[in-house]
Amino acid sequence: MSDTTGTVREWNDVEGWGVIDSAATPGGCWAFFSAIDGTGFRTLTVGDTVVFDWEQVTDQDGYRYRAIRVAQPGQ
Repeated sequence: MSDTTGTVREWNDVEGWGVIDSAATPGGCWAFFSAIDGTGFRTLTVGDTVVFDWEQVTDQDGYRYRAIRVAQPGQ
């Protein structure tokens, strides 16, 4: 699905992954730094609102959804 708005629940800069919450992805959507729009070091901040595209998966580190693109609103 595309252009879903969510809130960053957790983010681990060292490992480069985190979880985004939204009504469309119950239980959370797993996100990896490579899905974040931009170049160089990419990170998310807990509590930030983001827009993301996601896909449903069988199991991604315990989550049923995986982000395939993450951006700040308006990008």
